[in-house]
Amino acid sequence: MKTYKESVTSGGRFGRLVLKALAVLLLVHGFSVGLHAAEMPAGKWVDLTHDFSSETIYWPTGEGFKLETVFEGMTDKGYFYEAKKYRAEEHGGTHIDASVHFAEGKETVDEIPLDRLTGPAVVIDVSERAMKNPDYLVSVEDITGWEKVNGVIPGGTIVLLNTGYGRYWPDRAKYMGTDEKGPEAVKDLHFPGLGPEAAKWLVDNRKVKAVGIDTASIDYGQSKLFETHRILSKNSVPGFENVANLDELPAKGALVFALPMKIKGGSGGPLRIIALVPESR
Repeated sequence: MKTYKESVTSGGRFGRLVLKALAVLLLVHGFSVGLHAAEMPAGKWVDLTHDFSSETIYWPTGEGFKLETVFEGMTDKGYFYEAKKYRAEEHGGTHIDASVHFAEGKETVDEIPLDRLTGPAVVIDVSERAMKNPDYLVSVEDITGWEKVNGVIPGGTIVLLNTGYGRYWPDRAKYMGTDEKGPEAVKDLHFPGLGPEAAKWLVDNRKVKAVGIDTASIDYGQSKLFETHRILSKNSVPGFENVANLDELPAKGALVFALPMKIKGGSGGPLRIIALVPESR
């Protein structure tokens, strides 16, 4: 298997440009690296995105992802050709919530500054408690407890919450608390989320860039007022939902790239989120 560096540099000039761009991002976010390809740190890439397919989990009131074949086969000119079309709602699968989702007049998904979508990340693991309580709310105490072990979360950090629920994907009943669909199913949703008090604490005291979670919503399943969404949206903090593979990241040291589909005027959209864990970190 090729190393990260071998895979990218094999792309020639384009690969070198990619390396330089990544090196600049790493430098900006505090990683001591140069701009030459040979100086790019080796590391592990982790895909934090669930596949989009007929199994992708959406909110009970939402329409699921659909992929349809436009053409597949040999053309009348004698060459093979394949093309598909898809239909999807903004909020489903691994996706981003732009601030306008819950705050009138705030940023749409195409207006989110790239700096908000890239940067150093910390992973707060509450899975031991959350797996015992499907209505668990991540608290200020969870965050400060993490800091006692790992140090204060610096400003400009992307905070990712590992509740352990990612292991249930794509089993809707286990992941959401119900596999029913439609408005009547919403009352039966049970999964952990970020408590409103903790959301406000992160915004006020740690100036975080974004917050992500491995459940269907940054608010817990039984939320009626979506207070956490509203707090984050009011303060221009994007939310990443249905994030995958958080158990593969360290508590700190990873660099995250979270790039959504750039939907003009969108309240959110499908998100391709990845992380680089440098070997030296």
